[in-house]
Amino acid sequence: MVHMEYYLVVSTFMMFAGIYGFFTRRNLLAMLISVELILNSVDINFAVFNRYLFPNELEGVFFALFAIGVSAAETAVAIAIIINIYRNIRNIQVKNLNEMKN
Repeated sequence: MVHMEYYLVVSTFMMFAGIYGFFTRRNLLAMLISVELILNSVDINFAVFNRYLFPNELEGVFFALFAIGVSAAETAVAIAIIINIYRNIRNIQVKNLNEMKN
């Protein structure tokens, strides 16, 4: 049986990789992928804590499934916005988004 700490280490690594990617990348798609990494690390935590703290109940799994559904909807909306930005200014770099204010 795998110990809880191993899952938490993987989840922590995913969380910090997502945070690092969000703050260092200037491409909207890379930032979206970083947000998805953060959300996936939260889903891992839900499932792990449910498995080890309440092994006969499924609340953590249901929270994780709900979070995956919200994450999918958020990704669909974000990609639609990114496509519209690309159609207008032909670039998806964050520094060029000031052109849309004019």
